[in-house]
Amino acid sequence: MRTNSYFCDEPTLVSFSGGRTSAYMLFKTLEAHDGQLPDYVKVCFANTGKEMQQTLDFVNECSLQWNVDIDWLEYTGKKQYRLTDYNGAAKNGEPFDQLTTDKKYLPNMVARFCTSELKVLTIHRYLSDLCINEFQTMVGIRADEPRRVVKMRSKEDYLVPLADEKITKEDIFNFWSQQPFDLEMPNRNGINDFGNCDLCFLKGGALKMSIIEQFPEKATWWAEQEKKIGGLFRSDQPSYERMQIIATDQGGFDFGQDNSISCFCGD
Repeated sequence: MRTNSYFCDEPTLVSFSGGRTSAYMLFKTLEAHDGQLPDYVKVCFANTGKEMQQTLDFVNECSLQWNVDIDWLEYTGKKQYRLTDYNGAAKNGEPFDQLTTDKKYLPNMVARFCTSELKVLTIHRYLSDLCINEFQTMVGIRADEPRRVVKMRSKEDYLVPLADEKITKEDIFNFWSQQPFDLEMPNRNGINDFGNCDLCFLKGGALKMSIIEQFPEKATWWAEQEKKIGGLFRSDQPSYERMQIIATDQGGFDFGQDNSISCFCGD
């Protein structure tokens, strides 16, 4: 039985989403290994090209402040990827655009293949090329996310050390409030409402509208994807082009109880 939830005694992937929660998990994992991870522990960040700039800055800052290697990966085509870094990271949605071109349709509420292809499978392909075919995956899911905890515990070789240690969003908030650096995005009691992927279709309509009102240019890429494919990311919400127009309309749009949905790209 593991006496320290963050200690790794076998090949392990530390899946770093770029949010405060997974960064806390990385910090505690480093702490469990006296600041130096074994060679068989890999920290990976998969960039979709649609991460907020603040997320990219934060991932880089964690690497610099904690002196830890973080492998930056990007999807480049069917079963292909590239290894990059902070300076070379895609910032205009190139990996995501390549995926929709390859698939010829958009990810949606039923087929959420963007997470699996751009992140999970891209990381797994990289580890396979390193001849790491059997490994456990450490994910940053807190104790106050019970449904996600249950889902991950049901999977073979997945670890949820934060849940094991009863870590909640309040703990995350307290930790980052005491650090010399932080993710330069909203911190609502430990939660970043904006998330990492700027206008992810899984976000609630009201949240997307709020982001578009502040950063109207961010809707352009998503609108262009819908035009390219000739479809919508979500049939229960206006198109991104329409939301971009609505954002400048004083009347606004009532999305009702349109809550965001969690995915691998979260905290």
